[in-house]
Amino acid sequence: MIFVMIFGMGLIVFLNRYLFIEPRLPVRLNRGAREFLGFAVPGMLTAICGPIIFLADHKLNLSVSNPYLLAGISAVALMFWTRSVLITVLLSMALFYLFRWLL
Repeated sequence: MIFVMIFGMGLIVFLNRYLFIEPRLPVRLNRGAREFLGFAVPGMLTAICGPIIFLADHKLNLSVSNPYLLAGISAVALMFWTRSVLITVLLSMALFYLFRWLL
């Protein structure tokens, strides 16, 4: 039953993406919808990462001893500095483990 559900969800996601990728299909989004979808990725990442970074032990943790917060700030700074996603991911992961080990 679980495999059927996983396969079904994968099929739904594939077909959903296929509608917008296949150039022969007559599905086109207007400019307003395309601009609105531009906010989907930052919104999704904020919804996923926000609670992890700010809510340690189900309490708001904005202290300098929070390794998640320090690594998140470092990742943003590294992204502006390096302009490379791969380097930012690798360095911010290393910094996170360093902060966790130190704190």
